Amino acid sequence: MKKDITMRKNTFVKGAVITTVGIILTKIMGILYVIPFHSIIGDEGGALYGYAYTIYLFFLSLSSAGIPLAISKIVSEYQTLGYIKAKKRAFVLGKWLSVLMGFICFLLVVLFAPILAKSILGDVVGGNSVEDVTLVIRIIASAILIGPLLSVYRGYFEGHRIMSPPSISQVLEQLFRVLIIIFGSLITLKVFHLSLSNVVGVALFGATVGAFISYFYLLEKYLKNRSKFQEKVRDKNEPLVSDKVILKKIVVYAIPFIMIDFFKSMYNYVDMVSVVKGLVTYANYSAVDAETVYSIFSTWAQKFNMIIAAVSTGIIVSLIPNLTESLVKKDKSELNQKINLSLSMLLYFIVPMTFGICFLSKAVWGLFYGDSTYGASVLSYYIFVGFVVSLFTTVITTLQTLKDYKDVFICLLVGILIKIIFNMSLLRTFTSIGLPPYYGFITATILGYGVSFLLCMILLNRKYEVSFENLLKNFIDVLCGSLLMIFVLVLIRFLVPVYSNVRMMNFLIILFYALMGSVVYFLYAWQSHLTKSIFGDHFFQSISRILLRK
Repeated sequence: MKKDITMRKNTFVKGAVITTVGIILTKIMGILYVIPFHSIIGDEGGALYGYAYTIYLFFLSLSSAGIPLAISKIVSEYQTLGYIKAKKRAFVLGKWLSVLMGFICFLLVVLFAPILAKSILGDVVGGNSVEDVTLVIRIIASAILIGPLLSVYRGYFEGHRIMSPPSISQVLEQLFRVLIIIFGSLITLKVFHLSLSNVVGVALFGATVGAFISYFYLLEKYLKNRSKFQEKVRDKNEPLVSDKVILKKIVVYAIPFIMIDFFKSMYNYVDMVSVVKGLVTYANYSAVDAETVYSIFSTWAQKFNMIIAAVSTGIIVSLIPNLTESLVKKDKSELNQKINLSLSMLLYFIVPMTFGICFLSKAVWGLFYGDSTYGASVLSYYIFVGFVVSLFTTVITTLQTLKDYKDVFICLLVGILIKIIFNMSLLRTFTSIGLPPYYGFITATILGYGVSFLLCMILLNRKYEVSFENLLKNFIDVLCGSLLMIFVLVLIRFLVPVYSNVRMMNFLIILFYALMGSVVYFLYAWQSHLTKSIFGDHFFQSISRILLRK
């Protein structure tokens, strides 16, 4: 029995690690391309890019955010039960539903682009125009046509716990997207000498190209390995499951996932329609400075938050089918273990990452974007948004996997209401006490996600009897290791500067401090048995065997 538990834990950890590595690779590419991209389009172009991309993510969440995870959950459920025909029909129905939703959302974005652009800028003048924003919104709408279908294929693979093809497809999608962003925008500007809005539009079209490449890769993998998906878990007579039942299950499973992404997109939407207008009206910023701050929020600083969030995404993708299996078997002990394991793994990585980026914010910003009036100041605080979003996303997804849709909705609603209520009031408060006014927007976001996270944790503990004693112990160890890391880095700061006016020197500074910090943190984690407590001996034995085999 103990051996079975160890193997299940190792399978979950392995799946989470494979997925996380793939996602982190895509995020690293997403970080590296911004260095040349920022030099091409600047802060004004970054704001324009952010307007369109926020709208795109908002409608993509409506059209497809819930479907891949719903398909993953349904496929895992039917695979565990041995319902092969029902599993296949769920895949087909999911594809048709995703195509329909994608087309509807595409039409909405194209038709209402001028109204959306006006709601963003209002009467603010001196920066991007309503016509420019309308153009880039319509260009990126094309990506909504293919995104939902691509997501269904990823969900089908992940439901079978085949994690490599979806991970590779994400890397391919990001690779081709980045190539279009860099070379497409450069050629548009330097060769054809087109306007900034056209340059940004070409860069945004990279999302469509990347999605198509990724889709055809997964389609080829699916057709080539179709026989592997037909294997039954056990021999039994499969009952007839109607298309109506399957479709209802897809919708019921997808809606909570859609709600999660919808409300997360709402946070960005609230900032999109309030940051520029709020800073101009209440903090006496010029339109150019206000759009510069928004570009940092939506485009430039957001890239570093994506690295933090990538860890939670990888864990969630592996967690959902594993939780579903435990639910089908009604194994509460295993369910408790997997929830604690996922949160412990998440904290193990994101706490030191968050502290480290905060500490090195000036060097990080200097390396990627050069000198900036607001950049490092925003990044040092905004990175904590990535931290709370990662925690929130993991626990809210866990709750919805437990089919507690009512509580999921309440937690999401409370969070976004806190964001809306405090967004402008905190802006004015921070302005009046002499702190950067844009910290008000960031604080409102952290409060919204933080309260939602705490509500989810209370519900898991009281309603589902999930014990967090071991998680609390792991968190204390993670926090101690991270604080020790920062303490050592502060001491080193007296010998080695944390920022340089020379851009490439910042790279060496970051590399040096990252290595020193990693050594301190991982040594502490090893000596305190934190690493063993979370990952287990079997996982490291497997890694050792792989390395020795090579």
